[in-house]
Amino acid sequence: MNMVWAMTGAASGLVTGAALRGPVYRLSVPTGSPDRSACERCSAPLRRWPGICCRRCGGSLGTPAVLEVTTAVVLALVLGRFADQPDAAAFAFLGAVGVPLAVIDVAVQRLPDRLTLTAIPALTLLLAGAAITSSKTGPLIRSLLCGLVFAATFLLLALIRPGQLGGGDIKLAALLGVALGWLGWPTLLAGAAIGFILGGVGGLALLAMRRTTMQGQIAFGPFLLGGALIAMLASGIPVK
Repeated sequence: MNMVWAMTGAASGLVTGAALRGPVYRLSVPTGSPDRSACERCSAPLRRWPGICCRRCGGSLGTPAVLEVTTAVVLALVLGRFADQPDAAAFAFLGAVGVPLAVIDVAVQRLPDRLTLTAIPALTLLLAGAAITSSKTGPLIRSLLCGLVFAATFLLLALIRPGQLGGGDIKLAALLGVALGWLGWPTLLAGAAIGFILGGVGGLALLAMRRTTMQGQIAFGPFLLGGALIAMLASGIPVK
């Protein structure tokens, strides 16, 4: 863990989290609903870039500090792990996108296309830049293949058990497959396994707390993202 890079990640994460507060607030609506355009408390129209609080009533847009602190922790871990490697920017980008995806999924069980479908090509371009910088094309080809395989696996699971996984989960799987595939097939398998384990444990905990039922759905995105983060941080295999 490179502490200088970790501290840089933490500082940039605080700023990034604050900048994301408004967009996350807008997107935290049920699937099929229009983006939120007004404050829930006073109904004042949101500014184009609403910031962290309502300009009329001063109420916080979302839970105070959650995005900022979580993004700071994630970027500190990611940049501390990958430091000055060519792929550091790609994984920092994934961390910055993953946090709002997890927050929105917890709030309304939704993984917005606006984030997932934009993040996939953006991450691919960043990894392509890392491949050019390191003069290694093998990891990029493997990355794209892993993204396809992971997304296809989730699509198959969604068809086998309708209602348990949604389209957002499939697109998230494609995004994470691209990222984990860059680090190798073992990292992809580890991330998937950890994600499902976390999801199982989390589901049992919610059942025990009576926050869901056996027929109910849980937000799987945060568990999948958590599994991917753990696998990324634990990966010690050099990219070849």
